[in-house]
Amino acid sequence: MRPHVLLLGFLAAAAFAAPGPQKIFPYAYSQEDLPNGLRLVTVPTDYPNIVAAYIVVQTGSRNEVEPGHTGFAHLFEHLMFKGTEKFPAAKYDETIRRIGAASNAFTTDDYTCFYTTFSKEDLGTVLIMEADRFQNLHYSEPEFKTETLAVLGEYNKNSSSPFQKLQEALFDTAFDASTYKHTTMGFLKDIQDMPNQYPYSLKFFERYYRPEYTTILVVGDVKSRPTRELVEKYWGPWKRGGYKPDIPAEPPQKGPRAGHVDWPVPTLPIVTIAFKAPAYDDATRESAALDALADLAFSANSDLYQKLVVEEQKADLLYGGLADHVDPALFQITARVRKQDDLDYARDRILDTIRGFQDQPVDAARLDTVRKQLRYSMAMRMDSSDAIAGILASYVALRRTPETLNRQFEQYARLTPEDVQKVAAKYLVEAGRTIVTLTGVTLTALHPATGPAGGSGGAR
Repeated sequence: MRPHVLLLGFLAAAAFAAPGPQKIFPYAYSQEDLPNGLRLVTVPTDYPNIVAAYIVVQTGSRNEVEPGHTGFAHLFEHLMFKGTEKFPAAKYDETIRRIGAASNAFTTDDYTCFYTTFSKEDLGTVLIMEADRFQNLHYSEPEFKTETLAVLGEYNKNSSSPFQKLQEALFDTAFDASTYKHTTMGFLKDIQDMPNQYPYSLKFFERYYRPEYTTILVVGDVKSRPTRELVEKYWGPWKRGGYKPDIPAEPPQKGPRAGHVDWPVPTLPIVTIAFKAPAYDDATRESAALDALADLAFSANSDLYQKLVVEEQKADLLYGGLADHVDPALFQITARVRKQDDLDYARDRILDTIRGFQDQPVDAARLDTVRKQLRYSMAMRMDSSDAIAGILASYVALRRTPETLNRQFEQYARLTPEDVQKVAAKYLVEAGRTIVTLTGVTLTALHPATGPAGGSGGAR
């Protein structure tokens, strides 16, 4: 049997072990800070030949604090591929193809991540190119304008999804001061004005693409000392910045809110119920308890899912949870129903389910099952160096260390039924609630005289 298969079996078995000193993250790693504030995390794994380099910049839509300038974190996900004088875009792309690597990026509310997967002998080449573009990115004003139009096209493409528009309306309704009020893409009016913001883009890059905001994750067939030497050589001269954004705190919500989206074409109705929820915290059990509550109440194994989706077939989608965020965010539950008349019914059943978790502790055996599933699922996801780096990136963005993953799973291990009941009673309350619905036009409204063309079909 191959070594990585043996390791995967070990990880899965460990997921069912009794609570104790066994950490969810089984790899030894080094964590080192350069004098300029750049952090390097090196994780040698048992997967041969392949290395994944994930560069986490703790700058997402959360950092877009100035009115009229939303969407710039996502824009730089694009602009960072425009190249430098030493490695123009064509040369960068040709080098990536020549070494057989895969390179891409993504943006979230809290961070932007650039990642490359390659053969171990090309670590130096990748670190040279990455260091160059992080320190010497160059793009002309015409290139900038072209890329902003590409971002507008991406926004328009994403807007063809009713879920995207629903999220926009939800965030805009639920938040007042928080920068989570806009999605990662940004407000449409700001995206439309981006072609005029070339000078501001230079300022954004100068502020945030700095070593103190950046963590390099190198995971795979590597050794810590040679990796550190390469990073010091190529990233050591990078100058520390001095900008710290004044990110506003969201004031307490004082009553329920509601919103609605009219979708211009036929679609299945959707209802989303959201509650103000705490920021990610690995020092208490609250984040862990809300994760467990989401699984118990709204996963495919939950009583509500079995009722709404399987037995009654009133909904075809039901899910809920709290995505980890640096600042307080939203615990969301979403249901897509088959008939508009069932929107209120689905909403009421969701609220009934929440009240049930508030009124009494969950069964201890069910909680233990969820706890084991969470460990098993995480262990099984660590099936390659690239997957391990991707998992760590999201946690590094929150606390800048892989150790927060271990601390969070220690909180899962300590959860009690009373912990789940407490977070339901504390956070899933009417005063912090926002409900947004989305409905599409009916086919009869589109064809009031004759009905649907051809006399068949229905709402999608």
